[in-house]
Amino acid sequence: MKRLITPSAQTSLHAITFLVAFCSFTYELAYSELLTVMYGGTVTQYGLTIGIFFSSLGVGSYIAKQFDKTRPENVFRTELYLAFIAPVGLLFIIWINTAALPQLLPEILLGLLARLPVVGIGVLSGFELPLLLALVNDLDSPSLSSGVRRITNGTDRVINTVIGIFFHTSHSRSEYDTYSTVLAMDYLGGLISALLYVFLLYPSVGLIISIFALALINVVAALFFICRFSSRPWGILAEGDRDIITHERTVLVVITIVLTATLGGAVISHQTVDNTLTEYYLEGNIEQEYPPGTVDAEITTQFTTQYQHVVQYNRTWKGSSSNPLFAGQTERCLRLDTAIQVCDSTARPYHNGLVDVPLSMYPNTTDTDVLLVGGGDWIALDHLRQENVSVDHVDIDAEFMQYAKTNSFLREYHNNAYTYEHVETYQADIYDYLQRTDAQYDVILLDLPGAKTDDLLPVYSTQFYRLLKDSLTESGVVATWGYSRYTYSSHQKAYFNTVSQAGFTHYQSYYAYDDYTGNGETRRGELFYLFAPDSSRPVITPANGTHYVTEYRERYQPKTWRPIPTYRGVRPNLLFHPNYEILIDTQRKQAPLPNRVNRFQNMTLSDLL
Repeated sequence: MKRLITPSAQTSLHAITFLVAFCSFTYELAYSELLTVMYGGTVTQYGLTIGIFFSSLGVGSYIAKQFDKTRPENVFRTELYLAFIAPVGLLFIIWINTAALPQLLPEILLGLLARLPVVGIGVLSGFELPLLLALVNDLDSPSLSSGVRRITNGTDRVINTVIGIFFHTSHSRSEYDTYSTVLAMDYLGGLISALLYVFLLYPSVGLIISIFALALINVVAALFFICRFSSRPWGILAEGDRDIITHERTVLVVITIVLTATLGGAVISHQTVDNTLTEYYLEGNIEQEYPPGTVDAEITTQFTTQYQHVVQYNRTWKGSSSNPLFAGQTERCLRLDTAIQVCDSTARPYHNGLVDVPLSMYPNTTDTDVLLVGGGDWIALDHLRQENVSVDHVDIDAEFMQYAKTNSFLREYHNNAYTYEHVETYQADIYDYLQRTDAQYDVILLDLPGAKTDDLLPVYSTQFYRLLKDSLTESGVVATWGYSRYTYSSHQKAYFNTVSQAGFTHYQSYYAYDDYTGNGETRRGELFYLFAPDSSRPVITPANGTHYVTEYRERYQPKTWRPIPTYRGVRPNLLFHPNYEILIDTQRKQAPLPNRVNRFQNMTLSDLL
C-alpha cells in the first residue's frame, strides 16, 4: 500500500502535544464555568477547579512513571479515555444536580461527586506530557525538516543573544533542547486554548457543546497518533523506518471510530444537543423552591444572549391541595438566568409595586424625571407611560429587549410601551451611563435581577448606590424590590450596610398586593424598598396616589421614613472587596422536606425572584 506524505515523527509529536494541551487547559475553563452555573460563586468554583485540576495533573505525572516505555500506544489510550470521560463527566454533573436520587445524599458529598470528572480529566492530562516527552526523547535523531530546522536555529540564536544579557547561556545542544520544545508547545496550546475558548468557542456554541468539541479534538488526536505510528493497516501515515511503533488492539480502534462519529454528530447537531440537555437541567431545577411534586415546569423557549440565559416556560400546579400560587392550573413564566423575571400572576402586581407606589409621591407629569434601570421586558415602561412622566431607560441587553418587543407573552403586559413618546432608551452599561450623565432624577427604579451570581455583585455594591445617590434631585428617591429579612437575613444585613455606606440614611418598605390566585382574596406579594439620603423626601401618599395606590390605600396609609439599620461585624459589598454574603443561593441547597414546606408557607414572592 502506498504511504501518504507524512510529517516527521518529531513534528507529529509536537502537533499532538499542542492539541492535547489545548484540550486540557480548555477543559479546566469549561468545567470551572459549568460548576459555577451549578453552584454559583465564580471565584470559589474557579479557584477550587483550578486547584483540583493542577493537583490532579501532578498525580497523573507521578503515576506515568509506571507506564511501559516500550508501549507508545499509552498515548493513544490516554486521548481515547479523555474523549470519553470529558462529555460523560458533563452529563454526570448535570444528572446529580437534577435527578431525585442524588438529592438524598448529603450536600458535601454531592459537591465532592461533582468534582470527580475534574479529577479524572486532570489525572489523564497529567499522563500526556511525560508520555510525549519520553517519545520525543527516544527519537534517534532530530527529525525536523531542514526548513523548519533552519527557522528554529535562527530563533534560538536570537533568543540566546537576548537571554544572554541576563543569564549564562550556551549554544551547545543538551537535554533542555528536547524538553523545552515540547514544553513550549504545551504552554502555547494553553494560551491558544484560552483565547479561542473565551472569544470563539464559548460565545458561539456555549458551554455544553464546547466540551463535546474538545472531546472530539482529543479523539482526533488519538486517531492521528495511530495513523502516524501504528504497525497495523490503519497506520496510513506511518513510515517504513520508524523509532516509534504502536500495536493497539482492534477493538479500541473500532471504539475510537464510533466515538469520533458520535462526538462529531453531537457537534454538528449542537443546537439540538444543547437544547435537550439544557431543558433537562432547567426542568429539573426551576421551581425547586416548592415541595417535591407540587409544581411542574415545561420549557417552551430558551436562548442565550451576550449577557444572560433567557428561559420561557409553563409551570403547572400538581399538588393535591388547591393552587396557592396562581389562578388556574398553569401559567406562563420567564426567567433570566436562574431568577424569575415575570409570570402571569405577578406581572401586574410586581410592576404596580415597583412603579405605581413611588410615583404616588410625585406629580404625574412630564416634569417628573424617572430613570429606569433594567426593565428590558418593557412592562415597567408601560406603567410609567400611564403616569405620563419623562423616562430615561437604560438596559445593557439589546438582544433581549428586541425579543421582548415581539414576544406574544410579554406584549400582553407591555402594550408596545417602547413607542412611548416621552422615553429615551439607551443600550448601555448602567455604570458607564451614570458616570457620563449629568442628569438628575426624581425617581430611580431598579428593575434588576436578584443578587444570585457574582456577575451581579457590582450592581449591589456601595459604589453603584453612591452613583445612584449622586444622580438624585433634592427630593429624589431610589426604588427597588428586595428579599425578606426573615428568609435571607445575611443578605439583608450586608445589603443595608452597603446602601448605608453609599450615603443613604433612610428608607420606606412596603409590599405589593393583589388577588394572585383569582379567588377574590387579596394577598401580600413582593417586598419593595425606597431609599433616600435624608428624611425630608416625599412619603407614599394614598390621598394623591396612582390608581393602584388608591385602590389599596389602607395598605399604604402609615408609611414614614425610617433610619436604615446597620449591623456590626457585617462588611458592605464593595466593588473590589466583595462580600459574598450579599448573594442569594450561592449554592443549591436541598433542605429536608419539612423545612422546605415550612419555608414555602412563610416566604413572600420576593424570595422567589
